[in-house]
Amino acid sequence: MKINFCKYNGAGNDFIVVDNRNKKVKLNKSQILKLCNRNVGIGADGIISLESSDKTDFEILHYTSDGTLGSLCGNGSRCAVSFAHRKKIISRKTRFEAFDGSHEAEIIDDELIIMQMKLNSKIIENDYGIWLDTGSPHLIVETNNTDEMDVKSAGRSIRYNNFYREEGVNVNFVEKVSDDVFKIRTYERGVEDETQACGTGSTASAICMNYLGRTNSNEIKMRCQGGDLEVRFINNDDEFSEISIKGPARFVFEGVIEI
Repeated sequence: MKINFCKYNGAGNDFIVVDNRNKKVKLNKSQILKLCNRNVGIGADGIISLESSDKTDFEILHYTSDGTLGSLCGNGSRCAVSFAHRKKIISRKTRFEAFDGSHEAEIIDDELIIMQMKLNSKIIENDYGIWLDTGSPHLIVETNNTDEMDVKSAGRSIRYNNFYREEGVNVNFVEKVSDDVFKIRTYERGVEDETQACGTGSTASAICMNYLGRTNSNEIKMRCQGGDLEVRFINNDDEFSEISIKGPARFVFEGVIEI
């Protein structure tokens, strides 16, 4: 099977993006593992598949690099929007289906996209940090030494503890820089490693910092390892609405691979 693909990255979080609206691309777990492998494949944190939709412009399926179907991916979704615009599937504004329902997005320029996000759960404090769902489940852990952390080890110890082992969780380590700037490093389930950025994690972390009173701002810059993401929202008595994330979605290269 030959696959036409594009490689994209969103703040360093990288993806293989394919147009599968004709349903011709059917990948099994081992094939996804091989394609995402950085030594024997294209290399990526996951695969983003554009599928046909009767309700919106398209549907996004997100496969993590361990070969499983994942939940919402904010950076991957922005990359998919950029891909769709590049392939003339959409104009500058779009509405698409994803894991947690429909989302709207708009292309600001060739590499900058703003996307509507959602808070799909209550904000829950537990023994490990603050948990909430922004399309994917996230745990927020405050720290003052993000630069020195072994994120893979620290994140893995939480993701695979008895409390989170079955469902899994993405673990975000967040450090305040100023009232509207925070550093973030994320361990992602499915990738089972640190990624250079996480869109749903940055959204969850920005909301949490405001909820905890660490900031009064509702326009927060999340400083990821691979670049900055900007989260905006309205907080009305801890009811969060009009949530969005703005960040880069950069085309890297395109090609054809046989698998």
